[in-house]
Amino acid sequence: MKNPAGRRLPLSLPRTLICDVLHFARKVPTVPVERRMHLAEVVAARQKANPRPSWVAIFAKAFALVAATRPELRRCYMGFPWPHLYEHPVSVASVAFERRYRDEDAVLFAPVRRLDTRGLLEIDEKLRYYKTTPVEKVTPFRRALRTARLPRPLRRFVMWFGLNAWGRKRSHYLGTFGVSVYAGLGAASLHPLSPLTCTLNYGVIGLDGSVNVRLIYDHRVMDGSTVARALDEMEGVLKNEILAELRYFEALDAA
Repeated sequence: MKNPAGRRLPLSLPRTLICDVLHFARKVPTVPVERRMHLAEVVAARQKANPRPSWVAIFAKAFALVAATRPELRRCYMGFPWPHLYEHPVSVASVAFERRYRDEDAVLFAPVRRLDTRGLLEIDEKLRYYKTTPVEKVTPFRRALRTARLPRPLRRFVMWFGLNAWGRKRSHYLGTFGVSVYAGLGAASLHPLSPLTCTLNYGVIGLDGSVNVRLIYDHRVMDGSTVARALDEMEGVLKNEILAELRYFEALDAA
């Protein structure tokens, strides 16, 4: 009996997109920093909140509130026409979504802007839109898949130009920080790769409310001590501003 033969599969549009992202991500000298946060009060308040915002909205808003006072978290390294840093006035989260596209599960990215001035429910509504609207009707998904159809040299040039030549457009469309989370699947990525300055990631929240929260940062833009302080401040924001907003939902429901 002959051994069964394998088969060659062409790269789909989503896989082509991920290959391009990783092509540029591997050029970024990223370093992960982790903090064990204790969020028992936040967990309890979220459980009682009605409606109940997602953890992605909670953590992303907390990071954006810290970034509002720490401009380093809104900066990016630009290589053209000479190496320099660009600082965006507001935070823009680039959130990774797993969506079904044609016959495969695909990871696609979409921006959520001005998180520090939006309520948790408004952020959640935007996230839900990206999660449930047909892929073909979501502008960032459609734009990315259209770019993936271009010949590789042209695709790579388009992405390189977007990352290196125009800081304002880069931040507006690609984000100032990324959010990539698998906690809902019971797992966590220890060092996700991204061409962005910061990527926010957290693990499964324990029964006691403890959770490992990570920031993977571009060492060209900032140092580890800055990121460590940002994580400390982020825990403080979660236990104060975010907790107060969650308790407001509980009080509103009781009323």
